[in-house]
Amino acid sequence: MNIRFRSWVLFSVVLLTTTPVWANYHRNVARPVEQVVFGEVTSVRYFNPTQARHVQHNPWKTLLGGVVGGVLGNQFGKGWGRVVATGVGAAAGGAIAQQAQGPEDQSVQYHLVELLIRDNDTQKLIDVVQDYDPSMQFHKGQSVRILYFKEGVRVDTDY
Repeated sequence: MNIRFRSWVLFSVVLLTTTPVWANYHRNVARPVEQVVFGEVTSVRYFNPTQARHVQHNPWKTLLGGVVGGVLGNQFGKGWGRVVATGVGAAAGGAIAQQAQGPEDQSVQYHLVELLIRDNDTQKLIDVVQDYDPSMQFHKGQSVRILYFKEGVRVDTDY
C-alpha cells in the first residue's frame, strides 16, 4: 500500500468518527451578563419530560464508508475473489458508517425545573424553565437572581 492511499484511508476514518469542534459545549466558560434581576421564588415544579428526537442519517458518510470499505476489500484476492472482496468491503463499510451514526429515533429524558419568580423591583412574575441541577435546590420564598445572557436565561441562588 502506498503512502497516499494510507493517508486517504486515515483521513476518511477520522472524518467518519470525529465530532465537530462547534458541537461541544463547555459549562465553565465565562460569558457576559446583560442583566441581573433579583427576586423571590413563588413556586417550584420539577419535571422530567420525555422527547423523541429524530436523527437524520447523513448519506454522504454512508457513501464514504462504502467507498473506503470497497477500496480496502479490493486489496484482497485475485479475479472474482477480488470482485467479491470489493463488494463485501463496500457493503460492510457502508453498514458500519450508517451504524456509527446511531439509531433514527432516540428518546431523550430531560430533567427540568420550572420556577415562577416575583421580581423584587417591579413585582412582575417571571417564569423560567431550566435544566435541573442537583446541587441547586429551589424552594418557595427563596431569594434568587435571574441572569440574562445573549443566548438565554439562568436562575441561580442569591448568595
